[in-house]
Amino acid sequence: MKMFSLKWSFAGLAACSVLSVSAQEQKQYPEQEAMRPGMSEYWTPQPKIVTPGNPATNSAPSDAIVLFDGKDLSAWENSKGEAAGWDVHDGVVTVNKKAGDIQTKEKFGSFQLHIEWCVPQMDAQFTSQFRGNSGVYLQGMYEVQVLDNYNNETYVNGQAGSIYKQTPPMANAMRKPGEWNVYDIIYTAPVFKEDGTYLYRPRVTVIQNGVVLQNNTEILGTTEYIGFPQVKKHGDGPIILQSHGDPSPGISFRNIWIRKM
Repeated sequence: MKMFSLKWSFAGLAACSVLSVSAQEQKQYPEQEAMRPGMSEYWTPQPKIVTPGNPATNSAPSDAIVLFDGKDLSAWENSKGEAAGWDVHDGVVTVNKKAGDIQTKEKFGSFQLHIEWCVPQMDAQFTSQFRGNSGVYLQGMYEVQVLDNYNNETYVNGQAGSIYKQTPPMANAMRKPGEWNVYDIIYTAPVFKEDGTYLYRPRVTVIQNGVVLQNNTEILGTTEYIGFPQVKKHGDGPIILQSHGDPSPGISFRNIWIRKM
């Protein structure tokens, strides 16, 4: 009798297992809902409307801050906070080397900057860094080099479009002396930790005359003439245009505007 009971117990367990598996196989679950185009679309917030500038008239986008429109330097000052002493003439502003650097009165974080610059015709005796030298400083800390590199070689991390003494440009897109060059610069400001080190380093894209020179390039720190990059905690800062000490005539600028981002 014991053997008979044990035999039927195993048979019963086997039967229950079969019934359980069958029940699971027969259970129906809802199918995934079919995707519709509207399920991956959203309509708000709508982007603000910006009227583009017109290159033919040198007009800036409708939301841009015009830093120089060819008339005056009211948006600029020297490093002492006094009137900018550069020469405005014929719709352009030319470096006055005796007056030193100039900087915007307003300070900026992340931005899109448009600036046009022209190096004068120079004697062949001027070469390398002594030929049409200036710079555009982002937040007053990080220099994008301005230099006449038309048939003029120099150290590549000091060439036009370089992050000075850090990252060379990916191309040489210079126009001839006397012709206008265009920089379009997209800059992302750094974020700092409490201890003053970078949480996120600054980044920059530089386009010269329609050619990408820097593509979201990470800036390592300040752009030092002597020594290596330093990390200095800072907030918003000015755009600085450099009055370089080279013996060549001053560079001219025009059509300068900026959009905050």
